[in-house]
Amino acid sequence: MAQAVDYSMFVAKGEDGLPQMSLAVDGIDCAACIGDIEKGVAALPGVVRARLNYSTHRLTVAFEEDTAPAAVVGRLEALGYRAHPFAGRAEESEARHAQWLLRCLGVAGFAGMNIMLLSVSVWSGNVTDITPETRDFFHWISALIALPAAAYAGQPFFQSAMRALRTRTLNMDVPITLGVLLALGMSVVETALSQEHAYFDSAIMLLFFLLAGRYLDHEARRRTRAVAGNVAALRGDMAHRLEADGAQVLVPVQALKPGDLILVAAGERVGADGEVVAGASAVDEALVTGETLPRVLAAGDHVYAGSLNGAGAITVRVTAGGENTLVDDVQRLLDGALAAKNRYVRLADRVSRLYAPVVHLTALLSAIGWLAYGAGLHQAVMIAVAVLIITCPCALALAVPAVQVTATGRLFRAGLLVNAGDMLERLAGVDTVVFDKTGTLTLPDPALRLPAGADPALLALAGRLAAASRHPLARVVAAHADGPPLAEVQEDSGQGVRALVDGVEARLGSLAFCGAQAPADLPPSSSLMAVRHGARTLVMGVDQELRPDAIAVVDALKARGLDVLIFSGDRPAAVAPVACALGIARFEAGMKPADKIAALDRLKAEGRSVLMVGDGLNDAPALAAAAVSLSPATGAAVTQAHADAVFLGRRLLPVLTAVDGARVAARLMRQNLGLAILYNFIAVPLAIAGLVTPLVAALAMSGSSILVTLNALRAARPGRKDEAAEAIALKEATA
Repeated sequence: MAQAVDYSMFVAKGEDGLPQMSLAVDGIDCAACIGDIEKGVAALPGVVRARLNYSTHRLTVAFEEDTAPAAVVGRLEALGYRAHPFAGRAEESEARHAQWLLRCLGVAGFAGMNIMLLSVSVWSGNVTDITPETRDFFHWISALIALPAAAYAGQPFFQSAMRALRTRTLNMDVPITLGVLLALGMSVVETALSQEHAYFDSAIMLLFFLLAGRYLDHEARRRTRAVAGNVAALRGDMAHRLEADGAQVLVPVQALKPGDLILVAAGERVGADGEVVAGASAVDEALVTGETLPRVLAAGDHVYAGSLNGAGAITVRVTAGGENTLVDDVQRLLDGALAAKNRYVRLADRVSRLYAPVVHLTALLSAIGWLAYGAGLHQAVMIAVAVLIITCPCALALAVPAVQVTATGRLFRAGLLVNAGDMLERLAGVDTVVFDKTGTLTLPDPALRLPAGADPALLALAGRLAAASRHPLARVVAAHADGPPLAEVQEDSGQGVRALVDGVEARLGSLAFCGAQAPADLPPSSSLMAVRHGARTLVMGVDQELRPDAIAVVDALKARGLDVLIFSGDRPAAVAPVACALGIARFEAGMKPADKIAALDRLKAEGRSVLMVGDGLNDAPALAAAAVSLSPATGAAVTQAHADAVFLGRRLLPVLTAVDGARVAARLMRQNLGLAILYNFIAVPLAIAGLVTPLVAALAMSGSSILVTLNALRAARPGRKDEAAEAIALKEATA
């Protein structure tokens, strides 16, 4: 039992000083569960707030000192949800849930195939020469297959419906459950009365199609959870702490406290935020700040947890350890942003809130009306069942997913991998696009800039020297080597490398190390390095290169009425030239993760709906906070996990394709919902009038589902804007 667990050991102090506990919650099937859980837990005496992360199923609860943590778990159990401490078991629980859904899907599919074989025989026999005894025999065999199969395969819907009813709400699973149970029950009654029709096949196939959609939606979310829930792992697990006597002790990074000294060797990740007190090196902060060019460190410089140390060892005095580092701040910002984003109500969910009670009331009033008119109980119940079947939300349930599947397939062919099922709905409504600079508008790998008249021999020599260096910039130069790495290369930490070439010393490194002066024709945003051989010198710049179609894509986005901005963590001198080249008037530089979220909040306050495109760990909270988000496939794993879609390749064109595809998809979704509602306006009066048998109702329901599916297939056809996008690609390819 949950009460046997001592939950007090999982309680920690939050930023506001209140006790706080994180729980992994099982049984969450849809976004409507967010409100049920948060409201239900928040109503518990002593609970200050409850926030549920729909992506990770992580519930964070803050409560007063005298509140028992077990009471929170008990409240969740009363609501119909199981909970356990969020400590890695969430992934295991979700994997088990996925396997369960897959088993339910398999059972429904196997049962449906066998029942359909029997049903086809009955349908053909009804118009030829089947005897009543043979027909009843086939119906009873169908019942023996359908009833246990539905009892097992329908559990995801039955359990969700029961939870909704216990909290006095209605979700889409309530009419599904009621329709399946009544169809099966009346089929048994009809079979017992030796009637011509039974509906075991309709009930089982309905379960099969709905389970297929639920499993695919669950898997789309589950794929990202392992990365999304473990941002703090980026800083590593252990650190070398220096004791007072100079001895090194290997300790977990969670044990580091402000004032501790840690030694970070070359190639290690920094375990805590701190200040360099000794040593010189260069650190790669791409995962933390989004800056792909390494930053040279010296005594007194600040360094963040998760940064990758370069060639030299450094000693760092911890300023923020444990769970107070920048990486942990990013995790907290992510949780808050996702909690707000998960309150988005899908289009189909908004329709279903009114649809479900109207359907139930219509069926009940139909039965009561026919009984009052003098009809028998059997006829009145059959009419009510026909109303439920004909209004079963199959077309409504397919209206949006069918378009999503088709449009997602087209986006996949265009180089976009969609992570969130409702991404297209949200993307269709954006009016502002915010880009990160480094690795997003620019290519992930820096490019080498050379002054006019650069000596090819010196460049080739620089490549051979760079091949022996561990400096992050060296790999850019090493690509220009014309031979194997030089032997007996000496590395001066934080300065460069040197070796004897033809009896003359050759150097590669900083301008001071090589005694060189910066030329005037290199961009001011470049990181400069030099090579020297004897009296000859060559100064090179390493800089970001714009994606080949960035200018054309930004222009196309503006032409579609979208406002384009840049939010970057890079220095202003590096951001301004990019903004100028792209014609983007509004940009902000030097932004931390919290700054980006604050800027997005300001845009939301202005009534804007924002598409965020970024690639670094520092972009992850902003991606989660934006209305919709995209990330390049070269971005940090955590960033990709929190993006709604990931795009492949060197081009920015998939961003434009996504915007165009989403607008088409949203239009088709609205059309499908309109078709589903129009179908009900026509069919429901006929069913209420008793002019439609349950079999005809099932056929009409299937016909409406086929209609919305065929309309959804139009999302796969390219339109005029796709041709315009391809023209951009052709223009860039031939430039």
